[in-house]
Amino acid sequence: MTDVLIDGGGLVGSAVAIQLGRLGISTELFERGRFPKEKPCGEGLMPAGVAALERLGLNGERGAPFNGVRYHVGGRVAEGRFPKALGALSLGRGLRRRDLDHTLFELARRTPNVKVHTGAVVEAPLVESGRVVGLIVNGTSRRGRLVIGADGAQSRLRHALKLDVPLRHKRVGVCTHFRLAPGKAMPQCVDVYMGAGYELYATPLPRGEIALSALASAEALHGRLDDQFRRWWNAQPHLAERLDGAKQVGGMLAISPVSGRARRRFLPGFVLLGDAAGFTDPITGGGMTQALLAAELLGQYVARNARPADNWLATFDHERERLLRDYRRVTAFVIWLVQNPAFLLTALEVTRLLPRLFSHFLGVAGGTRRLWSVEFA
Repeated sequence: MTDVLIDGGGLVGSAVAIQLGRLGISTELFERGRFPKEKPCGEGLMPAGVAALERLGLNGERGAPFNGVRYHVGGRVAEGRFPKALGALSLGRGLRRRDLDHTLFELARRTPNVKVHTGAVVEAPLVESGRVVGLIVNGTSRRGRLVIGADGAQSRLRHALKLDVPLRHKRVGVCTHFRLAPGKAMPQCVDVYMGAGYELYATPLPRGEIALSALASAEALHGRLDDQFRRWWNAQPHLAERLDGAKQVGGMLAISPVSGRARRRFLPGFVLLGDAAGFTDPITGGGMTQALLAAELLGQYVARNARPADNWLATFDHERERLLRDYRRVTAFVIWLVQNPAFLLTALEVTRLLPRLFSHFLGVAGGTRRLWSVEFA
């Protein structure tokens, strides 16, 4: 019997498979699609996520560096930089998900003790006596001592196991890519443009490209989504000027809803990981980073705990919640600000006047600071 079965070969599924395989734990990774493939994403990896990739043996040099985040609200701008970590400058990286997911999946393929499968349709969990004991893949039962659901925000496994929680508010995400015109300077930060019912995110990428993504409430959509997206970016003077002469490379990708919730994140023999475990909203840009940190934590728990995986999953989930709590609090606060524009303008002015405070909150979002730390660098 295989030790661990993983549904989903994207960022988090491949990352945990690599860790488990290196620790001598037999692992099978099932991916429905084939790489390389596009994925709707803001494509900004925060500093703690860059460090997590480095621990996997991948450095962030192939990504485009950025040193912070700049918010645009009307005519006001507030820019914050990531706090220094151990005296060194902390940098995020802009990375195409198409390339990053493919690289991680291929690294998993080459990792001892890991067997990967593409075109593998996970049809249902295999449950016996209230315990998840495997997966039904392409009509065949596969058994494992632990099953990990890493199949994304709209997780089929989460739904099949009746762990979904209905969303009160639906948010829509759309993204595309541009290659900037010759002579246009590459941004040194992620730019966030706040509009009525939407936000736009411009993230620097390698090869002179930027990722442009939007998050919007369903109520803010009028007509075709791609037409609405163009109206939004043309309504932002700073962004419109940056895109003047740029070439759109690739089409538009959309996802709805962009967030999800789970009633529980684990069952006997089973654990949800990454977006499948539920997340508040990608508005603060730390989704990939938090997923990598949670995958790293799970790998450590699997390695040091006896099987079966019934007794320690609650402890893991508690520690994961503690790991993600500050990030989720900051995210929930930013969502509240967006929903209350008068307070948003006040918060923007405060962050402009107190750059160290802004830097601290970016450190929380970036995974390098605790919320209540007094270490303002």
